[in-house]
Amino acid sequence: MANTGFRIVPLTPEHWPALEDLFGPQGPCYGCWCNHFRMPPKLRKPLLGEGARQLFEERVRAGPPPGVLAFAGDVSVGWLQIGPRAHIPEWNNPRRASTPLPDASAEDERNWAASCFFVRKGFRGKGVTAALLSGGLDFARASGAHLVDAAPMDNEGKRSADGLYVGPESVFRRTGFVEVARQKPGRPLMRFML
Repeated sequence: MANTGFRIVPLTPEHWPALEDLFGPQGPCYGCWCNHFRMPPKLRKPLLGEGARQLFEERVRAGPPPGVLAFAGDVSVGWLQIGPRAHIPEWNNPRRASTPLPDASAEDERNWAASCFFVRKGFRGKGVTAALLSGGLDFARASGAHLVDAAPMDNEGKRSADGLYVGPESVFRRTGFVEVARQKPGRPLMRFML
């Protein structure tokens, strides 16, 4: 799939410094370091900041890659967490818009999720999210995924860039995702079959 000139690579240990540079010293989303969907709040919140960074670095070093990075030249400009639903148990919580449907269980490692994005300031609105999604689908396909689900926001004009960490519905639609359910207002569950 075309990715509009950005280079998309899986987040392997050698790319960890690029992720740290992208996220900055505090980490995105109030120090989450992409642990939001990996553990319940009571375990995650005490780790925010340095503890979350260490935990996510350990996850990256252990593999498999938990997502993809976008580069503009040598500068990391975006991140997409994409991988098996089983690796992000909180995303499968029955109270979420992203609750799995009966035809795509969270236990099946071929059922993936595109769960959160981060784009560097100065690169937002320049196609990085679309490039990440396209490259993420290529990564999912090469990794043996059967499908990728997402639960983007459909009211993207009413949210800040940070609030769109799940991605805007319009980008998913343009990439070929289709709505398969709406379990919460404003948050369609969308799917791409590989």
